[in-house]
Amino acid sequence: SFSPQSLLQAYAKFSGAPLTVNTINNSWRAPKGDVPVLISEDIVISQPAKILNFLRKQKYNADYELSAKQGADTLAYIALLEEKLLPALLHTFWVEAENYCSVTKPWFASRIPFPLSLYLPGKMSREALNRILLTRGGPPLCSLTEVEAQIYRDAKECLNLLSKRLGTSQFFFGDTPTTLDAFVFGFLAPIYKVCFPRVQLQEHLKQLPNLCRFCDDILTCYFRLTVSGHSPAGQDTADANLQKLTQLVNKESNLIEKMDDNLRKSPQHPPRKLTTLKLAAGGEQSSPLNRLSP
Repeated sequence: SFSPQSLLQAYAKFSGAPLTVNTINNSWRAPKGDVPVLISEDIVISQPAKILNFLRKQKYNADYELSAKQGADTLAYIALLEEKLLPALLHTFWVEAENYCSVTKPWFASRIPFPLSLYLPGKMSREALNRILLTRGGPPLCSLTEVEAQIYRDAKECLNLLSKRLGTSQFFFGDTPTTLDAFVFGFLAPIYKVCFPRVQLQEHLKQLPNLCRFCDDILTCYFRLTVSGHSPAGQDTADANLQKLTQLVNKESNLIEKMDDNLRKSPQHPPRKLTTLKLAAGGEQSSPLNRLSP
């Protein structure tokens, strides 16, 4: 999926939790039938909020230095994200027809084994639409077009509020990332990085440079990804491979030039005209001279 995994991995990075990520291609094989799932010895936890609470109980707390007011602000902004931004995120990925057909469906289907790859993406799309209509209403009270317009207005308003709250700070509560930073990153990073055909929410986000810088800083510092989306190690490997390929091409070019020089210096003979070609039957142990005879 996207936001739950992103925010949990970000929180683990912020708090120093020794989290190992194991990728599965079938969520039905997960211990509780849902992802993400945290497994610690014999304990299995499947909901993001419960996973965060478990990590805090294990002394991996990114909010250790927050005051009571800052803790209350964190809960308020998380509620704002889930009410205002999550419906637009679900719509962008799962309901918007062009985005779903060209990006989301192929992306998820490529990681799901056949025949589930034919069924699960459509099921997730229907569930996303039902969740949006359940919280925002729908026909006959209002049309789907009106619902879509409203959720994107709310999402853009939420992004504006987040941008104003962040200001020029590196993180939302100073120089140290907290739970709120993990949640905001989990919601913003998919919108910011995925290339969609329909990008109205992405375009609005890119007009807020401090939120874009916020995502880039976390990707660079905690996930070791550059702004272009490549890790430094991966970029070094790509550069090394490119260098080897360039050297190989240069060697081949030099070899071809030498062969051309030798051909020019060799005695010139008029080409022989081939009148017929006789191919040896398969399996015969014939010499090359017998396979092709003039």
